[in-house]
This record gives sequence, C-alpha cells and structure tokens, in this order.
Amino acid sequence: MFSTKRLKNGVCYEKNGWTYISIKGSPKERGYAYGYFCANLFRDIQKMIQFSVHESKGVDWDFFVEASKTVVKKDILHNFKEFYEEMEGIAEGCTAGGTPTTFDEIIAWNNYITLVDCWYPTSGSSGNSVSHRSEGGSADRCSAFIANGDYTSDGKIVVAHNSFCEFLEGQYYNIILDINPSNGHRILMQTFPCGIWSGTDFFITSKGIIGTETTIGGFVPYKNNSPIGCRIRQAMQYGNSLDDYVSILLKNNSGDYANSWLLGDIHTNEIMDFELGLEYHDVKRTNNGYFYGCNVAFDPKIRNLECVNTGYCDVRRHQGSRQVRIPDLMEEYKGKINIEVAKLIISDHYDVYLNKENPCSRTVCSHYDLDPREFMSDPARPKPFQPRGAIDGSVVDTEMAKNMSFCMRYGNSCGIPFIVKEFVDKNRQWKHLEPYLFDRPTQPWTIFSVYKSFDNKYKTKSIHKKNKTRKSKK
Repeated sequence: MFSTKRLKNGVCYEKNGWTYISIKGSPKERGYAYGYFCANLFRDIQKMIQFSVHESKGVDWDFFVEASKTVVKKDILHNFKEFYEEMEGIAEGCTAGGTPTTFDEIIAWNNYITLVDCWYPTSGSSGNSVSHRSEGGSADRCSAFIANGDYTSDGKIVVAHNSFCEFLEGQYYNIILDINPSNGHRILMQTFPCGIWSGTDFFITSKGIIGTETTIGGFVPYKNNSPIGCRIRQAMQYGNSLDDYVSILLKNNSGDYANSWLLGDIHTNEIMDFELGLEYHDVKRTNNGYFYGCNVAFDPKIRNLECVNTGYCDVRRHQGSRQVRIPDLMEEYKGKINIEVAKLIISDHYDVYLNKENPCSRTVCSHYDLDPREFMSDPARPKPFQPRGAIDGSVVDTEMAKNMSFCMRYGNSCGIPFIVKEFVDKNRQWKHLEPYLFDRPTQPWTIFSVYKSFDNKYKTKSIHKKNKTRKSKK
C-alpha cells in the first residue's frame, strides 16, 4: 500500500527510491501537473546545481540560464513548439508547488548536457583556453545491450541498461514518467525531475519501440542546431519505426550528447545500433543477434575523426574492459537471455584486467567510488574513489513492452549501497560534496507500468496538502 497524489492531469507516488509520475493532456496541462509533483525535488536540485556548476566550471548557474535564451530557446520555439509549451507548464506548476523557478531555468535544466558539457567548452567559454570538454572530450556514461533471435530465451527482444553519472546529478535520475499526450504516442521512461526527455535514455512507447543508449566517450565537436533533448523526445512521441528515429535524430543534429542508440521494434523483432556523431553516423540492424554499448564508437570515422582519448581496446579502462566482458557474457548466456539473466549481466562485477570479481570503474556495473584507479595516470580521466558510477539498473523485454511496463532498480544495478557519511569519512577529499549528496540504500528491482485508472487499489490523499520534503543536510 502506498500513497498516490492526484491532480486533474496527473498522479504521483513514491516506491523503492523512485518517484512515479503519470501526466496526460495538452502540453501546458500535463506540464503543470508534472512541475507541481516535482516541486520539492527541484528545490534540492536548484541548490545542487548552483554548487555543482560553480565548482566544476567556475561560473554561476545563472550564466547558463541566460545563455539558454540564445543557444536553445529560439530553436525550441521554432521547431518544437509543443515541448516549449510543456516546459512553460512545468515552470508554472513547479512555482505553484512551492519552488519558484522560471521558464528559462526549466529550459536550461532540460538542456544541461547541451549547454554545460557541449556548448560551453566549444563556444561559450569566451576564449578561455583552460575550458574543454570534461575528460578530454564528452564524459563516458552507461553500459547497455539489446538482443534478439538466437541470443534470447524466446527469440524476442531483451534490453538492459545502467547509467554512469556523477552522483551529484545522477542521484536525481529517479523519476519514472508516464506521458500520455493529446497527440502522438504514449511514453514510459526514466528521467529527472522536470525533464521532458529521459537523459539516461531508457524508454518504451505505445508504438512498440524500445530505446536506450550509451554515450560516445571522448566526443568533441558541437554545432548549435537543435538540442538532443527535443530531438529524442520528438522521436519517442512521433516515431513510428526505427527509420523514423534515425531521420528525426539526424535532422538539425548538434552533435550534443553523441550516443550509440540501441533501439528495437517489438512488432518486427528488429534491433538497431545507431551510432550518431556529428558529421558521421553508422547504422547496423539485425533480427538475430545483439548490439552493446560501452562508451566507445565502433565506427572508425566517428572514433578517429570526432573523438579523443577514447579508451578503445584499453582494458585498464572501462571502455576496453567492457569490450571484452559484455561479449563474453552474451556468449555465456546465449539462448538463455531473459529478464532475470539481463539483471545478472547488467550487474556484473568481473574485472577483466585483474581477472577477478572486483566492483570498480572497469566493470559492467561501474563503481568509481570503490576504485583506487592505481593503473591510470591520465589526469583528464576520473580520479580515485570519485563519487561516480552506476546509479540504476533497467531491463525490459518484448512482453513487458507490449504491456507498457519495465523493471527498474534505483541506486545501482547490483544493489551495493552508497552511504554518504561512510563514503566521505573514508574519502575526505570529497567531503565538500557531502551537503549535496544523499544516501542510496539497497533497493529491490521494481516493475513500473503506465497508469491505467484511478481505482481503489491505492490509498489517496490530497495533493494540496503540504508535500513531505526530503530531509536536507545542514
């Protein structure tokens, strides 16, 4: 039994570390409900983002909010009016829920990756020579695979994913959002508070498309066209086929958040690996096999002409090590891969460099926070015991997608808890982050589905009562 909050155009409840939100209706209506439900979470995010941006870039968050007006706002208004209106509603709902914000801040927050990680290092740093994309190119995020045919137990599609993030931001990717729009396809996705797209990119749609991705690490170029958040949301809501996803993501491509997109169509049982750079892209498709992502571009043009410091084939690093381990696991479980096996694969802790079980940065379920990084000397890479790594686990198969449901685990895919005080006491170099981190205790795998009705299954309470806020650290 858990408590469900309601508004005219939405419902919300919390379960096992996740906040589930279902919204429906016109863009502003559903946006308002979404913003209202997220108000308390967004209050904490405002504090975190002010600290994080200044700490990592030396400029204030307001700088990026102001920049969003010229970098992305005009394009969104011109090319994505529906999502523009949805974000207007989010800002109004969040403010009404007790956390004052502005439309421009919501736009900037939804385009954080584009603005902070892509635009600023290449175009927005006013000639500052020390500014560059973090880690010698774009950051490395996520492990994932998609399989079908001879590799799965029923021949149908199975997908698994986990997100690698800095814990400061990654701990907030705990929203399960069900969007039932007045036009287009219904979407169930993992996202962040007030996010109109996934960010972690794990989703299913009522058209039968399953999607996920892993970033292309070390990716450098950026062109100020349409932002990735709007392009992938457009694909999710209006894409009818895998071909549509390719064409929508390619249109006005900015090269921001360059990814290896792993996509599947449950109606045709076809899966796709779409590596999307800026000037170059590559598409592979099959009805019998698998694709995986480990933060490297397998296409030589993208990897050599658009990336630096990739870690390709370097088993000391998590890119090269997972190039070995994920295919090993796919072959080990060939013909047996289902939801339960997918959980095992995405939670794997075998270190191919040291040839032993060793949860660390190199493993499929990544744990930089447990890794002394004694084998790495590159100052551009993550530091020893950095609070970073897997912050979730996500699995889905064809049968679940037919029912618009998937299975999620918050915290990380293996269940190792992250306790802030224990971490900062042991790794005192990160103690300045303590006020902005929160505990992620072990949580169970949990199935989420689209919200179908307001029935008596859930105990309800008025949304207009004061919401319980997260206890903040002083």
